[in-house]
Amino acid sequence: MGKDKVKKSKKHVGLSDGSLEKSTITLNLGPTHPATHGVFQNILEIDGEIIKSAVPTVGYIHRAFEKIAERRPLYQITPLTDRLNYVSAPLNNLGWHMTVEKFLGLEIPKRVSYLRIIIMELSRIADHIVCNSIMGVDTGAFTGFLYVMQYRELIYEIFEEICGSRLTTNIGRIGGFERDFSDVAWNKIHQFLKEFPGVLTEFENLFLRNRIFMDRTQGVGGISAERALNYGFTGPNLRAAGVDYDIRVAKPYCRYDEFEFDIPVGTTGDCYDRFLVRGQEMWQSMRIINQAIDKINVLEGEEAKLYHADAPDFYLPKKADVYTKMEALIYHFKIIMGEIEIPKGEIYNCIEAANGELGFYFISDGGRSPYRLHFRRPCFIYYQAFPEIINGLMISDAIVTMSSLNLIAGELDA
Repeated sequence: MGKDKVKKSKKHVGLSDGSLEKSTITLNLGPTHPATHGVFQNILEIDGEIIKSAVPTVGYIHRAFEKIAERRPLYQITPLTDRLNYVSAPLNNLGWHMTVEKFLGLEIPKRVSYLRIIIMELSRIADHIVCNSIMGVDTGAFTGFLYVMQYRELIYEIFEEICGSRLTTNIGRIGGFERDFSDVAWNKIHQFLKEFPGVLTEFENLFLRNRIFMDRTQGVGGISAERALNYGFTGPNLRAAGVDYDIRVAKPYCRYDEFEFDIPVGTTGDCYDRFLVRGQEMWQSMRIINQAIDKINVLEGEEAKLYHADAPDFYLPKKADVYTKMEALIYHFKIIMGEIEIPKGEIYNCIEAANGELGFYFISDGGRSPYRLHFRRPCFIYYQAFPEIINGLMISDAIVTMSSLNLIAGELDA
């Protein structure tokens, strides 16, 4: 009697012929989940703990930046770029300024280029600090995060001293900087260069030969060089796969060709190699900053004082001059009111941002705003490979893989 009841029960719910049986479970990883590193969704199909397929979904913070930019004069587009990779916003700001300068044919003083390199490399370090330390947190190691995060704070203090802001910086101007670096800013830069190498060494000692961390990251989330290139990978994620490509070397900008530095390259393209590449890039960034300071110190005469180019049509004059000089007042009015038209043409310019190739495709029809502006966000490019990379892994592996790719939601939506 017991067996008959069981058979009838299965037939009643439609399980006897397997019509309602399902071997996998659908799981939403995000959009609101602390492990997703932003607001985006991954719809996972899992068999137990094993991921069988994944469908990424973006658009939760879509802000129409590119369309907004088409209604703004060039200098008002800088705050929009802040909101791309907000972990290293100055790289976005300066990348946009250099695009405009290249389009306009502006000649930038040496000192401005060296100051920009200091800011860009500090931003790269800040970004890698966040990526590698949070990767430690996602594998269960919180201590390393505490070791290095105070130095991201110091970098933000440097930014604040230079431009008055910390996270979304709006740093610099078309043609250079709003003001010269103060003594306080230089003191903080020297403090960082003196203290951070020892802290970074301690951080690496906690992770590089740590058996738990190695087991969680080695052979996990790997991608071949061929597949990475097919997807359009750039930056640390491409170099971790074994491809020696860095825009600072391949297509030098901002006088990077005057500097000596190495390009860290991995072999397997897994989480561990991505961690190693970013770690070594922090050492190279400090090396570049030291060289930039040395180059600034040997400049002489007027060249040693310049912090912006001679570009009165696009660089706002000093406020004190606006109050006392007619010419400065005229230029201030024309820039603020959008009275200066830009030439016709189009250009694509890119820089080596913390996550890879950050590009700006800019079309002008001769008006006061871009006719079309497209941002090439590196995160948006390589996030498309995420379902393939995590296929067959466990959920915990998907988390650390996402962390090692350094997915920033602001770059997914534009």
